[in-house]
This record gives sequence, structure tokens and C-alpha cells, in this order.
Amino acid sequence: MVGMEATTIVLPSAPDDRKRTPLPLMAAVVPVAAGIVLWLVTGSLLALAFAALGPLMLVASFLDGMRTRRRDRRRARQETDAAWQRAEAELSRLHAEEHATAWRREPGVAECLREPPLRGLDGPDGSTSVVLGRGTGVSRVQARGGEDERSRGFRARAQELQDAPVTVPLGGGICIRAAEPVARAVARAIVAQLCLRFSTAQLAVGGPESEAWSLDAFPHVGRRRAGFLLALGEGGPRAGAIICIRPPGEEPPDGVTTVLDCASPARARVRTPAGEREVAAEALSAQQARIIAQALSSRADAEVAIPDRIGYAELAPAAPTGLAAVLGRGERADAVVDLVEDGPHAIVTGMTGTGKSELLTTWVAGLAAVHPPEELAFVLVDFKGGTAFDPLRGLPHVVAVITDLDAEGARRGVGSLSAELRRREKVLAEAEVRDVADCPALSRLVIVVDEFAALLQEHPDLGAVFTDVAARGRALGMHLVLGTQRASGVIRDALAANCPLRISLRVAEAGDSRFVIGSDAAAELAGGMESRGLAYVRRPRDGEAAAVRIALTAESDLADVRRRWTGREAQRSPWLPPLPGRLALPDFARSGGGRDRISDGGRTVVLGRADEPDRQRQPWISLAETDGLAVIGGPGSGKTTTVHAIASQLPDAVVIPADPEHAWDAVAALSSAVRGPVLCDDLDVLLGRFPLEHQQLFLSRWEDIVRAPGLTVVTLSRVAGPVGRVIDALPRRALLRLTSKVEHIAAGGDPSAFDRRRPSGRARLDGLEVQLCLPDDTAASAPPEPMTEGIWKPSRSCAGVVTLSSEATGAALAASHPDMRVVSLGDGLDPGPLTGSTRAEAQGRDASAQGADTGTILVGDPEQWRARWAILQSVRTTGELVIAAECAGELRQLAAVRETPPYARLHADRAWSVLAGHPPQRVILV
Repeated sequence: MVGMEATTIVLPSAPDDRKRTPLPLMAAVVPVAAGIVLWLVTGSLLALAFAALGPLMLVASFLDGMRTRRRDRRRARQETDAAWQRAEAELSRLHAEEHATAWRREPGVAECLREPPLRGLDGPDGSTSVVLGRGTGVSRVQARGGEDERSRGFRARAQELQDAPVTVPLGGGICIRAAEPVARAVARAIVAQLCLRFSTAQLAVGGPESEAWSLDAFPHVGRRRAGFLLALGEGGPRAGAIICIRPPGEEPPDGVTTVLDCASPARARVRTPAGEREVAAEALSAQQARIIAQALSSRADAEVAIPDRIGYAELAPAAPTGLAAVLGRGERADAVVDLVEDGPHAIVTGMTGTGKSELLTTWVAGLAAVHPPEELAFVLVDFKGGTAFDPLRGLPHVVAVITDLDAEGARRGVGSLSAELRRREKVLAEAEVRDVADCPALSRLVIVVDEFAALLQEHPDLGAVFTDVAARGRALGMHLVLGTQRASGVIRDALAANCPLRISLRVAEAGDSRFVIGSDAAAELAGGMESRGLAYVRRPRDGEAAAVRIALTAESDLADVRRRWTGREAQRSPWLPPLPGRLALPDFARSGGGRDRISDGGRTVVLGRADEPDRQRQPWISLAETDGLAVIGGPGSGKTTTVHAIASQLPDAVVIPADPEHAWDAVAALSSAVRGPVLCDDLDVLLGRFPLEHQQLFLSRWEDIVRAPGLTVVTLSRVAGPVGRVIDALPRRALLRLTSKVEHIAAGGDPSAFDRRRPSGRARLDGLEVQLCLPDDTAASAPPEPMTEGIWKPSRSCAGVVTLSSEATGAALAASHPDMRVVSLGDGLDPGPLTGSTRAEAQGRDASAQGADTGTILVGDPEQWRARWAILQSVRTTGELVIAAECAGELRQLAAVRETPPYARLHADRAWSVLAGHPPQRVILV
């Protein structure tokens, strides 16, 4: 026999039945033939004797073959018997090992009592096997070889494991059908087996039958919060499985997939969806069950004495001394911690879903219940979604609730906490005391942070500030409660050294548990709902951490706390709220207007509100009468509303129109006159509407405006090209939201301050974050009145019009000026009568000929006017020359104008009127 696998036995083959050796006939015939031949040759009778040797040899060979066969058969039988003995011994050994392994893996009551099973972290579930008793099981031993009857019998015995545990899945439920005493005994054995295998945190036993079945002494009975609930009798909504008893023949309840029929415990049959099996069921008497229950109770886990659930209302309030609060209930009494005596700071750790937020809520509620708002304030920082502290917002003690911070929020946090430290140090110095307990002017401030590790990961700068608060907070009355999923490797030693009060719910790593409470207890808590709210608390005076069930705080409990302090005002928050996304003009700016506010002898204009967290204030920001401001921002950033808000406060301000012609006239007027406040929206856009020649003069005039004394506000989308000279001349600059970081940097902004999600009206001004004001509705909806201009009317009796469309223009002029004669240069007009000394006579003859005509309008294109040079010179000298805007180049060639004319829109009937000795004026031709 040779073993092929650890559980495979190779059977010996049956011994071969060796065939008889054939007789050597040829060998026997040869001596006979030779003897006869010799006798015939010699005639000697002795030769015949030689012939007799053949038969003698044949008989001898036959006898020798029989002897050899008997010897080989005897040896083969001996070898086969030895191989079968080895196979039987191997089968016994393998079955014994398999039997021991099976009962160790799936122990019954007897095995659990003989050797207490090891309890893992995983509790029971629907797939957990339950041992019903002993029976024949399927062995994993295999036998190969042999086709005789003995081999077939051996293989059949190898596949069966006698006295093996008969198991069924617990989740299918078990119905025991037998006489009442027998059924109860079997049920007691099943329940006792499970109680021996699983802890009270993993398994709870409930149901109305526990006392009737003599199981009420087990510590698992009546547990309300455990990972798995086993119901006795009828199941409930939370039951993971049920064990019930029915009389023989009665149908089991719906959902039960295992039925155990017992005539007696030794003769039972179990039926499952997989089939039926015979089993010798385990059973316990009532006395045996009580003995087992007593032994279990004596070695029950520490949490047995801790309630499964406790409400905040069930706790007695803490004494109003220091900062004491009742968090929950331990083995012997309520768990009380004091941030003054046990702190001044605390670390709270726990995985997601273990009840960390509920613990922090109960802690805040416990402190707020016994300390008035004027003596205690809370700043709550939630960095895991923003809803954990929502129930606490209504408490008058809560002065700020901060959710997930962006980069700007983190910067404000650093400034706020640093400013609060400086403020408290100043108050203590003025009171000439060293501790907040001796200074009634200072209240205590508790800063509670949920997910502190995530906060540090996103904003490392806050770590140094919290370390500073931890080092100086005791004397200044500032206390930290830092909640995090893991503390090891996250909270630095310098910070942890000032946090002697430690609380840990269940954590994943033993190192985290040791870092917080000095032992592995928090990592050894079972998972699931049974460990939610179960924490270990270690104060500086404790030798080891104590297990505590954290109380749950309901909305009604918080309502009671709020009612107790009704009418009490909250303190000023050290962590200022963020600037609003929309800010209306204040009443004093709306009612009095800019003219009534005097600053340094002049008017001021309210721009918005600044954020100074490092000084714990949000002051109003104004523009003085001599200030200049450039507002730079992208589309929708609030530039236009800023101009409207300023204009609503300055009724006498000049708002540069958006129309290029009107803007040109307004800037031209301002650059050469004494002026008041000037406001311009989108200067760069307005500049881009002018031709290059006009742009240069337009910018030159703006440079004169911004350098002159007076208030000037200019907005633009980007700082690029020549417009930068105008912006650089303004003393103050406000950066709104820009479309890209490149444009932000080009506008003079700090790269770290770029944020494309900035709200409309949020600006960076004078190194501060400022929310600019929105104008009143009336101011925003009523744009400045546009400048008016008239239709051209000839100011001389003779006028010339230069246009590219002479026929259409001539027809239009004839219709709009019926009192004048409109003549086209293309009609062959004789220039003689219109030149020299005969002009007056010609005009007189023409007037008498036309009757009502009072003058002449000559219309031609540039080429026609060049061909009638004498007429052109006469019109330039004594008449009025009008050049259409589309003929801008002819202004210099035909009218000899060297200065830049007023801007005129193309293809809008715009023209320039030129009189001798006067600059060109823009007119509407028809």
C-alpha cells in the first residue's frame, strides 16, 4: 500500500492464481528418440534404458511445478494480509483524526464543557453551524484500488464517519417535535451550546420561553444590544433565528427549514431541504443547564454589567463645578469627566459607525445643562459632512458651528483662534491674574472638533494653532475636545501630551488603542451594533481604562436644555461667521448718502465689509473723496453692481456711459474741467470699441482724469496693454473673481488667493477679504441718463457733404432740408459761379430762381470732391464741410484737419462738421 494523498488509501490487489507450468514434452521426446536410435544401431538393451529417461524427466518437471505454485500462493496471501492490516490501521487513524477535528471545529455541549471554545471577533450569523447531536457523517477519506468484495466493503466504510457531529445552519431556524420534556431538554442543549461558543456581546437570547425552558440564568438571555438575536418560541422582527417546540406531527412555523423529530434523544431524525438523517440528539436537564449558566455568569465579559442602552434623561446631572459632564454609565456608576480637573483637553477616537458623534453631542449637552451661556461657550467644528452638530445649533452656548473648510475658511480659522488667544491674554493681563478661574470677565471656551485627522490633512497650518491652544489653553480657559478615527500617527506628541483625558470607542488597530488608552481593549471590542456607543474612558488618575456605555441624547433632551436658559444671550463668537454672499448697503449709507459722511474733511463712500479674523472684527470699508479705485473682475463677478452701489451714494457723480460716442464726449469734458466723482464700468471693453487713433487720445485723457484730485472708480475685466497705465495711477485696487489664475496674477493678485468659485462681489482689497455692497433696486435698475445730440443743420448758406453714398445721402438731405437746394457734384455743376467775386451774384440768381431756397448743399464722394478742388476750397473757406464717418481718412486730406476728431460710429449716419477755424464736431447727418 502506498499513500497518494493525505486522506487517500490505496487498497491491495487480490493475489494472482498462478497457472500450471506446461510440461516439457519436446525435452521428454528427445531422449526417447535417441535411445531407440541407439538400440537400432547397437542392438544393446542398455540403449532402451536411456530412452526411459524422457518420461522420468516429464514426471519430475510436473512435480516441481506443483511445489513452486504452492509456495508462491502462500507468500502472496501473506503480503495481501499485511497490506490489508496496514489499510485498516490507516483508516482507523484517519477517521480518528477527522473525528477529533470535526468535533473541535463544530463542538457540541459536551465538547464545549470539556474544552472551552475560543471566541473570535466574528459573532454568529445565519450560516453558523449548530450541532444537534451525533450520527454518521461523510468522511473525506478515500480508498482506491481493488475490485473484489472486500475492497468494495472497505471503500464503503471509508466514506462514512461514525459518531460525527450532525449540524444544521442556525439561520434556517430549528423546530423540535417531541414530547414536551424531551423537546425542552434538546432545546436547552442547543441554546447552551451557542452560549458557550459566543459572548454576550455577540449573541442575545430572547423570547417568552426562556424561563419555561430553564434558560433564564444564562447571561445572554434578555440582552437588548447584541450582534445576533436568537428567539425562543416565536420570532420577532429583529430575530436572526428561532428555536421552537411543536408536538409530534404538527407542522413547523413558516420559515423554519430544520425539523428535529425525537422519539427519544438517542433516536431522532433531522429533516432539512437537503434530506433526512438519523441522529442521537444532545440533551440537557434543567439542573445541568443551571450549572452551565452559573459557570458562564462567573466568567462573563466586563460589559455584562454595562447597560446595552441608556438615555441622557436617565443620567443624574453633574455638579456645576469645573467643567464636569456625565457621559454615560459604567459597570458600577455613571461616568463623569471634568475638562478642568481631568483635562484641560481630551482626545476621542473611534471608527466610523461606533458612536463618536453621539458621544460628542452628549458631552456638549451635559456641559450646557449645568453651565449658563455667559460662563461657557462652544465652537463646534464638523469636518465629516456638516450634519453631526446640527441638533446642537439651537443651544445658546453654541456661538459657532463650522463645517468643512475651504482654503479661505482655514485661513480664517487660524486667524480667529490666534486672535482669541491674544484677546484672553490681554484680558488676564489687565485683570492682573494668571488663570481664568480668577477672572470673572472671561468665560470658558470649549472647541469640539469631529474628524480632527481630516482637518489636519486638508489644512496642516491649523495643526500648529491647535498645538498652541493646547499648550496655553488651561490658564486661558480654552479647552479642546478632538475627535478622530485614529490618533496614532495623526496627533503629534506635543499636542497629545496636553490631552490627558482619553476616550476610545472601537478602533481597527491595536496601536491606536494603546496610543489613546494604554491597552488593546478598544481594538478588541466586537464589531456590529453591540459595540456602538461602548467606549473606554481613561482619566489621568485612572490606572486603566474603564468601559462605559455612552448615553444617547434625544431632541427632547436638547429642548429641555434650551428651555432652561431661555432669555440668556449667547456670547460673542471668537470664530466670526464668513462674510455673506450678498451684502446690502447699510442704512447709514442709504439714508444720508455720501455727502453727509465726513472723513478727514471729505465725503466717504461705503464699499463693503472686510473680514479681519485675526482682529475678530468685520468693519465697513469706505472710499474717501480723494481716493481712486480700480475694480478688476471677470464676467458676473460684480463689477457693474459695484459701480451702481457707489453711484447710489453719490448723486453728483459722473457715470461714464457705455455708448462709445457719449463716453468720448464725457471723458473729453472731464479732462479739461473741474470735476466731481467719476465712475466708469468696463474701461477695457469701452477702450476696445475705439479705433487705434482714438484709443491713444482716450487713454491720455483718462490719465489726466485719474491724476487729478477727486474720487475715481474704474472697473475692467483684465489688466493688459496700455490700460495698465491708467490702473497703475489709481492708489487702490480690488480684485474680484477672474476667469483664470494667469489673469489673477497679471492683475497683481496673490497666486494662493485665486479661487474661481468666489461669490459675486467678493474682492481682495488692501490685503483683506471684502464683500462689496449691492445697490438699491432703484439704483441698480436706473442707468445714467445718456447724453443727447441733434440732427445736423447747416450753419452756412453753402455746405459740402463728403460721403461714399452720394445719391442716397443727397436724397435723404433733400427730404430733411426742403428749404435748401441739394446738388450732386456728379451732375456736372459749373464751379465758376461759386468761386471768387461772383459767388454772391450766383447765389442771388439761384435764390430768385428757386424761390424759397436759402442755401445750397453740395453732395459728392471723395473722388468727386478731389475733381472739384476749387469748389472744395470755397466750401472750406466760407462754408461748412461735412465728412461722413466712413470717410475718416478724408478728414485730413480734404478738410486739412490734423487733430483727432470726436469718435463717431460707422454706418450710423454719423459725420464730422468742419468750419474754418474750428475743431471738427460730430453730428448726425440725417
